[in-house]
Amino acid sequence: MQTLLVLNTKPDLEEDLVDYLMSQPCVGGFTSYPVRGHGQHGNLSVAEQVTGRRKRLQVEMLLDEKEVQCVLDGLAENVGRDINWWLQTVTASGSLDHPEK
Repeated sequence: MQTLLVLNTKPDLEEDLVDYLMSQPCVGGFTSYPVRGHGQHGNLSVAEQVTGRRKRLQVEMLLDEKEVQCVLDGLAENVGRDINWWLQTVTASGSLDHPEK
């Protein structure tokens, strides 16, 4: 069964995170994009408290369920500790390729 692993972290971990994920044989590819986090005001800087949001990086990848632990095992040691993650069940996935002309 396929699972969507979502990682959410501070932007300054991006290079280490990308390097780590690219080195994992169980990761075939992933998507990353900037997002904004809201809440937990005790962890926000003064500027973030004023705007009510914090810059974050989100990474998503489809994995076989049994491969998720492979990715999670080395994150803290190889990337950092400010990483939140969650899993979402994927009922189907595929690719719509353009036909040859």
